[in-house]
Amino acid sequence: MSGSSCSSSCSSASSCASKESQQAQAAQQENAISRSLGKIKHKILVMSGKGGVGKSTVSVNLALALAKNGHRVGLMDVDIHGPDVVRMLNLQGTLQPPATPDGLIAPLQYNENVKVVSLEYMMKDRDEAIIWRGPLKMQAIRQFVGDMDWGELDYLVIDAPPGTGDEPLTVAQTIPLVKAVVVTTPQKVALADVRKSINFCKAVKMEIVGVVENMSGLICPHCGEVVEVFKSGGGESIAREFDLPFLGRIPMDPKVVMAGDDGLPYLSENADSPAAQAFANVVKAVELRLPPGKPSGPLPMAGCGCSCG
Repeated sequence: MSGSSCSSSCSSASSCASKESQQAQAAQQENAISRSLGKIKHKILVMSGKGGVGKSTVSVNLALALAKNGHRVGLMDVDIHGPDVVRMLNLQGTLQPPATPDGLIAPLQYNENVKVVSLEYMMKDRDEAIIWRGPLKMQAIRQFVGDMDWGELDYLVIDAPPGTGDEPLTVAQTIPLVKAVVVTTPQKVALADVRKSINFCKAVKMEIVGVVENMSGLICPHCGEVVEVFKSGGGESIAREFDLPFLGRIPMDPKVVMAGDDGLPYLSENADSPAAQAFANVVKAVELRLPPGKPSGPLPMAGCGCSCG
């Protein structure tokens, strides 16, 4: 009986030690996340209710435009299954281990003001399919925040996949005070889905910076006039419906697609284009609502996102 009791006791001790180790690791990661976020003034989650609305284009060009205006910017791609940011910027290079065992990992550096993190940066084969369930995606996003050397930033722009699933939920749970920029196109199908994004933000108590109406008309490559392909005004209408700021409408420009395929920014560079000028107004609206400044210090720790309660 004593042997049985001892065996039971040893088994329990091993289980307790394992649990304590996991709790210690979780606490260590929470501290790392808190330290990292404490150096970042504004966190912006760019999200959409459906795919194909140009959300990643908005994310990339918003980050570059803010950096062009002299701000220190991070760009984090949390679209785990379809990360496009690295390719859109034509960034090369692979993940390098930290110099010390407890050191931070260096993000990709687009220029002196822009740091980039994406899952593609960490993969040997960028064409490999990512077949992950929720817990793995959640852990990857938390590591993007806590394990990377973001340093002090004025803005962290986060590109999320469409919808209201694991990735935006993990961002909401991991990053206190994150705010959303909601991207839509004018047609009714997109507007129906963007309502879900807005209601998601309400449910998780995430402030919305405003709504961007993308693909609001097409700039004719011959005459430069704007043709209303998907109508226009839908984004502004839904912003009014939910009493949200309307950040502006951006017309489609064929040059945006060509530049994106070549890994070159367009909306944040070409001031002569009507689309670029419209986007510049969107950036000004974001800066007005989220003025840059000195980080406020370490933030309160968010929930770990696991099932431990």
